[in-house]
Formats: sequence, structure tokens, C-alpha cells
Amino acid sequence: MMKKQMVRGLLSLSLIGLALTGCGAPAKDQAGSGAAAGTTAPKGEPTQLVISTWGFSDDFFKKEVYAPFEKAHNVKIVLDTGNNSDRLNKVRQGTSNVDLIYLSDYYAQQGIEAGLFEKIDRSRIPNLKDIYDLAKAPLGEDYGPAYTIGQLGIAYNPKTAGMEIKSWSDLWSPGLAKKLTIPNITSTSGPMMLDMASVAAGSTKFDADKAFAKMKELNKGVVKYYGQTSEFVNMFAQGEIAAGPIMEMYMKDIKAAVPDAKFVTPQEGGYAIMNTVNVVKGSKNKQLAEDFINWHLSKEVQEKSAKAKVDSPVNTTMQLTGDDTKGITYGADVVNKLRKLDMKFVNQNLKSWIDRWNREVTQ
Repeated sequence: MMKKQMVRGLLSLSLIGLALTGCGAPAKDQAGSGAAAGTTAPKGEPTQLVISTWGFSDDFFKKEVYAPFEKAHNVKIVLDTGNNSDRLNKVRQGTSNVDLIYLSDYYAQQGIEAGLFEKIDRSRIPNLKDIYDLAKAPLGEDYGPAYTIGQLGIAYNPKTAGMEIKSWSDLWSPGLAKKLTIPNITSTSGPMMLDMASVAAGSTKFDADKAFAKMKELNKGVVKYYGQTSEFVNMFAQGEIAAGPIMEMYMKDIKAAVPDAKFVTPQEGGYAIMNTVNVVKGSKNKQLAEDFINWHLSKEVQEKSAKAKVDSPVNTTMQLTGDDTKGITYGADVVNKLRKLDMKFVNQNLKSWIDRWNREVTQ
């Protein structure tokens, strides 16, 4: 665990005529959840709200998340899709007109440090009170919440692995040599692999030297360092690998390919991967964007997302049982035990870690 910086978590403008339209009704007038949330949809031409996001589960989001909000607020949502890095670079270069941006906390911290986001008005987002404390301000009170918390653990095939996996340290077992895939250091979960290696090396506090030495030791057993989840799923389905760290939410794809696959939260703790939502600097629709954040945190949206296995919920007012809890990171008892990295510290050291990874680990 990283000293001070990496902590265990016991672990997305005013409108012209706003007063007339009612789109930006004060938080005290907003209901706690629904897309309508105490507002009256304004008449006339819809306001365009540009949302930068990944584009996965597109049909679900269009039907269950975007359409109700569009109807309630007389809005036309326009999507700018792509991966974290490309979308953040568009905003950084000023080549997009994005109002609201969804990013992993790893990339959102870079956006904060580059001064790309507006400070949010938390009084306009009443549903914040109903989400996990860990999700309320993962990168500081001035910036957006996490709308989902995923867990990075280990997926494995008991038959081809030939062993039961319980610990991060089990990845170094001789029986898993040439059966492993590991996230690349440049991926969202890459820095977590360094923390994991430091833990596996026996350090109670993050030790970079021990972490890199431990990862170099593991390198000979790695088939490939993956950058996209699809690579993991494909290798797993084809029997090229038997195990590797991955987010729990992707187990539905893995089990569809290999029904016997298992997901384990290592005994040292899984890692929290939080996707955040922020208002982009200079947006002319800041209050409308904050209304949308509030809608995404609502019990209605969070419950539908969880049951559809689209996102793990952060709203604590919903109750899931049975199969609805499978394949997602659910429940305070799970979330509060997750390990969380300090993304400011990660970004301060990332360049040197990447250089060192390429020199010492993958050579």
C-alpha cells in the first residue's frame, strides 16, 4: 500500500432564460431522483447537451438514461465516444464542444491538474447524499463524483489453472507460468499492478524497488500485457491464458465464453476502479449538466444499470438480491474493503513508472 498516497478503502451554465424555462431549478426544488426532478420541460428548440463517454452498452443508455432526461428537460443529448485518453485529449486541445465527460479516476485526475473541469455545485446534486462516501468526492469536493465503483480482482479457469487462486501472490505460482495476462502499465489498472506487486513482495508500505523487482520476476510467466478488456476475454476464451487481473463487471463476458470461470477478490483486497463524471470548463450548460449527474446517481438509474449488469451501483438506497448481485461490485461490505490508489500520486509518478516498466519489466 502506498504511504499516505495509496490508501486502503476499509475499500457527469447557466441556460439563457433559466428562470423562465425551469431547467435549472434550485436543488431545494428538485426531487431526489427522477429525471423530471421537480422541473418543467421548457418549450421550443431542445438544448443540446454534449456528453463524452465510452459508448459501451449504447442501447441501454439511450433508452434508460438519456431518453427520460431528454424528455423531462427538452434536451437533445449528443455523444462523443471513444477511450479515456483520446476523449480527454480532445478536451485538452479544445477540439470538442463537450459539456459533460465520463472518465476513469485515473484520467479524471489528469483533467483536474490540467484545469479542464468546472467546479461543481454540490447543492444542485441532492442524490450525492445517497451514495457511498468513497464515491462522493474521489478527487476532491470541487469535482465530480464516481457514478460506479468497480472491483479489480482475479478471474481464472480452475481447470486450466490447475489450482485455486486466493491471493495476489498466487499469480507467481509456477503452475501459472505462461498462463497469465497482466494489465499494461499504461492501462487504467496498470498502476494497481505495481501496488499489488509491492504487497506480494511483503511490503506494508509501497516500495517501488520491490514492486518492479517482483513484476520483473512475474514477467517470464506472462503471455501478454493487455490494454483492452476484449484482449483478455479473447485469450481466456481460446485457452491462451488461465488467469489474470480484471474488473469484476466483465465476468459476464468471460463466463459466456468459459462457464466454469471464477472471479476472486484476493485476500489482500481487490482494487477500487471508479468512473467519474465532470462538467467541462466553459460549458454553457453547467446547471443542466449537474442535473444530469444527479439523474445518473438516482436510485432509478442506478438500479436499472445494476440489474442490466452495465455498471456496479454507488447508490446505497437500493436493495439487490439473488442473481441481481452477481457479476457486479455490490454492497458496503465489499466496497468499503477495496484498496484505493491516490490518483494524484499516481499521475505524479506515472511517466517514470512507464519508463522503468519498459526498461526493467518487459525487456
